[in-house]
Amino acid sequence: MNNRIGVVIPSYKVRSHILQVVAGIGPEVERIYVVDDCCPDKSGDFVESECRDPRVVVLRHEQNQGVGGAVLTGYRAAIAEGIDIIVKVDGDGQMEPALIPQFVAPILAGEADYTKGNRFFDLEEIHAMPKARLVGNAGLSFLTKISSGYWDLFDPTNGFTAIHRDVASHLPFDKISKRYFFETDMLFRLGTLRAVAVDVPMHAKYADEVSNLKITKVFSEFLGKNLANFVKRIFYNYYLRDMSLASFELPLGLLLLLFGVIYGGIHWASSAEHGVVASSGTVMLAAMPVIVGVQLVLAFIGYDVSSTPRRAVHSQLGRSALNKAAKS
Repeated sequence: MNNRIGVVIPSYKVRSHILQVVAGIGPEVERIYVVDDCCPDKSGDFVESECRDPRVVVLRHEQNQGVGGAVLTGYRAAIAEGIDIIVKVDGDGQMEPALIPQFVAPILAGEADYTKGNRFFDLEEIHAMPKARLVGNAGLSFLTKISSGYWDLFDPTNGFTAIHRDVASHLPFDKISKRYFFETDMLFRLGTLRAVAVDVPMHAKYADEVSNLKITKVFSEFLGKNLANFVKRIFYNYYLRDMSLASFELPLGLLLLLFGVIYGGIHWASSAEHGVVASSGTVMLAAMPVIVGVQLVLAFIGYDVSSTPRRAVHSQLGRSALNKAAKS
């Protein structure tokens, strides 16, 4: 049975590039959803009047919802139409539509539920990325690894993605962040489903387009939201759904580490104030909890890294009685 492939293109201030992006999408794609996110340039009207591709469907928002809101609108339309694999491509021309088969292939092979681009694979091409964006992406990638549990992924804000319908239909659309945190929040949500996500190497193109994402402005927002997702992930995976030795290693390690630091700090300050050398017993009582605490925390991190999902779940979710698509 042939799998039906659809493409979602969020459209906001990309009028000068979007027709070229649509024209570059190959015949393997059955449907193209252009989502006009209340674009001031009326890009939806522009596409309808200038594009003759019969695969194109223009969807419109009455209010701007952000890139995530536009993508989710496209997801809903694709799921309702029975599209099997939904690819998201930005309309600013930074992504090469010819790569769509490479994003779809791991999902068709049953090796992944979700694929995303990674512009950091080819070290020879990284110099094309602006330095501020390079450093910002590295920082955001580290935060996302911690919050999502996908320790083997990089470039979390990359918007070139593909997802299987049976996974997308299980996502809590109303809870997913709709602005710039969308791609990062998606990884957290996918992690709660134990979906397999893999990187697809790609090169980015930088021309006259202007990115609306300013990493210096969103870093604090991303930091707070990643921390919140990290706490939720730890609770879901280690205390609500499952328990393991790691469930005890983390809190015990943190308690011992905190005790050792506080106890040692108090006695170090007292020794400095009175000029009295602390006894070997006092030093050991402070050092041992720190050493053991660090070991326990490192053991937890090792377990967490090894727990990255490895088995695709879209077939299982497709058969599940919980499948929202089957209910509708």
